[in-house]
Amino acid sequence: MKAYPRDTDTVAEGRPDRGDDHALVRASLAGDARAFERLYRAHVGRVHGAILRLVGMDRARAEELTQEAFIQAWRKLSSFRFDAAFSTWLYRLGVNTALMELRGRRDEVNADNAALELAAGGEVPFCAGERDDLERAVSKLPPRARAVLVLHDVEGWKHEEIAAELGMAVGSSKAQLHRARALLRTTLEAA
Repeated sequence: MKAYPRDTDTVAEGRPDRGDDHALVRASLAGDARAFERLYRAHVGRVHGAILRLVGMDRARAEELTQEAFIQAWRKLSSFRFDAAFSTWLYRLGVNTALMELRGRRDEVNADNAALELAAGGEVPFCAGERDDLERAVSKLPPRARAVLVLHDVEGWKHEEIAAELGMAVGSSKAQLHRARALLRTTLEAA
């Protein structure tokens, strides 16, 4: 299994700035595979980290989806507009790859919003704890609840963005977040 650098490792190694990224994208579009490799090395840690959290710490699946995201990036590189940061475009493409995986899953029973709200017990504060314990607890969450939790509490998305991306109502996104937090709390308190 390939080891991906953490975001902090990539930054410490000197992640290219926006201008460098744009130059590398232009070179890649001209057929320079080494330029795309440099983009890959500079951004794989952040993309892989987001995907890993979204797929519940399933490292094998995260590796597959990370590779798929970079294959899509190569194929769609000509659609990149130079008015934004390449890292933002690439990160969003990676997150969308993982979310497509979630959308394809139909194994989770859908509960109505009231039942989810009741199960969550209303507002439940986000639990902090040992990083490994927390990651294990998050990985055990149902896929949609995990996706909402990661996108909202970790990645900083708004419920409106999550709802649009996952094809659910804003209220469902909020209910899934409450559900995920309650399940996390229960799991971490039992540990």
